[in-house]
Amino acid sequence: MSLQEEVEHAEISVSVFNLMRSWKILIPLVLICASAFAFESRLPFKTVFQGEPQFNRLVGLAKENDWKSLPIGQRTAAVGQALLGTRYKSYTLEIDNRIESPSVNFNGLDCWTFFETSLAFARMLNEPEENWTPENFLHYIEIDRYRGGICTGEYLSRLHYLEDWLYDNDKRGLVEDLTAKLGGQSVPHAAHEMTTGWRHYRYLAANKSLLGPLARMEANVSSRPLYQIPKSRVAKIEPKLQSGDIIGIVSHDGRLYSTSHVGLALRTSDGVLHFMHASAPHNYGKVVVDSRLSSYLSAFRSDTGIMVARPLK
Repeated sequence: MSLQEEVEHAEISVSVFNLMRSWKILIPLVLICASAFAFESRLPFKTVFQGEPQFNRLVGLAKENDWKSLPIGQRTAAVGQALLGTRYKSYTLEIDNRIESPSVNFNGLDCWTFFETSLAFARMLNEPEENWTPENFLHYIEIDRYRGGICTGEYLSRLHYLEDWLYDNDKRGLVEDLTAKLGGQSVPHAAHEMTTGWRHYRYLAANKSLLGPLARMEANVSSRPLYQIPKSRVAKIEPKLQSGDIIGIVSHDGRLYSTSHVGLALRTSDGVLHFMHASAPHNYGKVVVDSRLSSYLSAFRSDTGIMVARPLK
C-alpha cells in the first residue's frame, strides 16, 4: 500500500468512526424527540380529568345498585339521574390551544357532555370492576366522541355536530338511529355554527388555519339528509321511546334547520316520558329532569322536532 493509499485509508477510518459517533448521538436524540412528541400528543391527566370525587361517587353507586345488570339504555339513564343537580358549564372541551385529547369535567356539564358522560360511564360498566377507572372511562369517551372512535390529537378528529355524531356512531353499531323509523322527515339543513362563531372556540381562535378544513367538514355534514320527527307528532311516538334514548333537538332559524340541543329520555314510574338534560343558565343552569318531552318542545317556538338514537352497547 502506498503512502497516499495509507493516508486515504486512515481518512476513511476516521470518517467512519466520526459517522458512528454521530449516529450514537443522533439515535438517542431521535428517541428523545419521539418520546417528547408522544408525551405532548396527550394533555396532562389533571387537565383532561376533572371532578374525580364525583367519578368515585358514581362508581360507588354503580356497585351498590348493580347498574351493570341493567340494559345499556336504563343504565345510561341511571347514570344521568345520578348527575342531577350538576351545574351547567359550557366550553368544557376547549382545554388547550392546539392539542385535542379525550377529557371530562364532572364538576360542570353542558348538554352534550351530559349525555356523553352518562353513556360512556354506562359502557365502562361492561368491564370488570377493577377496570372502572378514570383512564378507562376516558377510553370510552374517546370511542364515543371521535370520528371512527380515534382521537388523533387534531381538533377536527372530534365529532362536533350532533347529526355527524349520530351518523358516525350509527355506522359503527354503537347506537341505532331511530328517527326515520319513527316517522322522521327530511328537512333542509346546514351545519355552519362553528365557522360563523369561530372566535368562541379556543382551538379555532388560536389556529385560524383550521377554518378551511372545518368549512369542508361542515359542507360534508350538510350534504347528508337531516331527519326530524316533527314536534306535533312526538306525543304519539313517546310510548315507543325508552329511558336512555338520546334525544337531539332540531331547531329552525327562519331559513334552515340545525341541531341545537340534546339530552336523554327518562320514563318515570308514572309512565310519563320526560326530557333529562343539562339546562342552560337562562333556564335551570344545571342537570334536571324536565317536563314531558312533547310538552318541553311546545314551550320553545324555534324547536321543530327531534332525532332519536338508541344505545346498543
